[in-house]
Amino acid sequence: MMEIEEVNNYEALPLLSLNHVSLLCRSVSESARFYEQVLGFVLIKRPSSFKFNGAWLYNYGIGVHLIENPSIDDFDTIIEPRPINPKDNHISFQCNDVGLVKGRLEGMGMKYVTAVVEDEGNRVEQVFFHDPDGYMIELCNCENIPIIPLASCSFKPRLSNSIKAAPARCGFMENAMMESLSMEMLNISF
Repeated sequence: MMEIEEVNNYEALPLLSLNHVSLLCRSVSESARFYEQVLGFVLIKRPSSFKFNGAWLYNYGIGVHLIENPSIDDFDTIIEPRPINPKDNHISFQCNDVGLVKGRLEGMGMKYVTAVVEDEGNRVEQVFFHDPDGYMIELCNCENIPIIPLASCSFKPRLSNSIKAAPARCGFMENAMMESLSMEMLNISF
């Protein structure tokens, strides 16, 4: 029998949120155009002290920082495009109409792969595709699966008989997650 034990000897770092994702790209203009036209990001001012070509974009509460490196292929052993694999590294954005996403990607002639995740009657549709530099993007209706911390005072996840859960204790992270989730639920607009 396997026993799950919460190991938390250290307090988590005082993080607030994910600020940005930084990506190397072959062409800042081509990548910026993709993030603007396909994903709806907006170019924003970046510090003038940078002495390299790049761009900052922002939307949806997150930034995308592009750093131009025309010789990016010199560092990548895979020269040909990678297959679109949902199990590969990717950035995921929530959307409210997966069908519309697929239609627009088809209209732009972009290749994509779809997947479906089901859990306890909840269904998430996923669409995966690459940006111009081969970074994988996922668009999904992931909000259909609730975010439930495994160690929490408020929720007791159903575990199989072979796994015994440690007694629920409310820690800083659980409280922070629940507070954030509650605030997000209050901000939902219809």
